[in-house]
Amino acid sequence: MLVWDNDRRHLSAVMRVLIEARPWLTVFQLPAYAPELNPAEGVWSALKRALANLAPRGIDELAEMVATKLKRMQYRSSLLDGFIAQTGFIFEPP
Repeated sequence: MLVWDNDRRHLSAVMRVLIEARPWLTVFQLPAYAPELNPAEGVWSALKRALANLAPRGIDELAEMVATKLKRMQYRSSLLDGFIAQTGFIFEPP
């Protein structure tokens, strides 16, 4: 399954050929701008809240903080499920 976000880099002829060559692939194409349908928006929103009151001393420290926060999210399956649920998508196993 591919959820396609309509970014103009993804609208190339090469991408279309790659998709057409895979008949087993189901593609869901999102509207041009629909952040409410993108589970990654929930991830970035939660990450920004987690970083809101931190004051890194440099870009390296900020990168380390971001990596740590994302790693912690990775192990919270209920949180990740919530990001998908907020989109309204319901995935049924085949």
